[in-house]
Amino acid sequence: MPGARDNGGMSTLPDVILHTFDALFAEAAAAGEPDPTAMTLATATRDGVPSARTVLLKAHDARGFVFYSHLDGRKGRELQANPRAALLFHWPRVREGVQVRIEGAVELVSDAEADAYFATRPRGSQLGAWASRQSETLESRAVFEARLAEFERQFAGREVPRPPRWTGFRVVPHAVEFWYGAQYRLHERHLHTRDADGRWTERMLYP
Repeated sequence: MPGARDNGGMSTLPDVILHTFDALFAEAAAAGEPDPTAMTLATATRDGVPSARTVLLKAHDARGFVFYSHLDGRKGRELQANPRAALLFHWPRVREGVQVRIEGAVELVSDAEADAYFATRPRGSQLGAWASRQSETLESRAVFEARLAEFERQFAGREVPRPPRWTGFRVVPHAVEFWYGAQYRLHERHLHTRDADGRWTERMLYP
């Protein structure tokens, strides 16, 4: 994926998927979910060794679902070596519990998109992006705080630019499942998949 950029705005997701996701997301916010944007991100090395962590959804549209991170952290390295990922939203307070499962290829967002989002972050988060050597060994918290203070001095009195190795990743779905919980584990599952020609189909799955 090195050097990969966004797809120029080409629509990939049909309206039914976007509308369903948006409606469930709104329900999650109204239901008091602690953070509806929280999603599990699963990646794998080139050899298929998996890892998962929680990240935050920062944008979504017909092109896919976007989060931001360092290119040199573990997930960034894995996504460059193996540009495929899975996302999982779990909203237990919605209805009888809802999950949204997303699988797809991964690409980098454009520099302009990453710059625009970075400019909206709190200044402390911007400085933290410079100070963090994400996923590397940290000798002590004091070392990190010293790095943070160093960048506070460096950018004092001016805007903090986006670090060159910090950007956005877009998951471009080829499969989206809406999972609705039910009593006695009689769940309802709707799977949307995209074929090689870009056509989307929907089918139900057994619980």
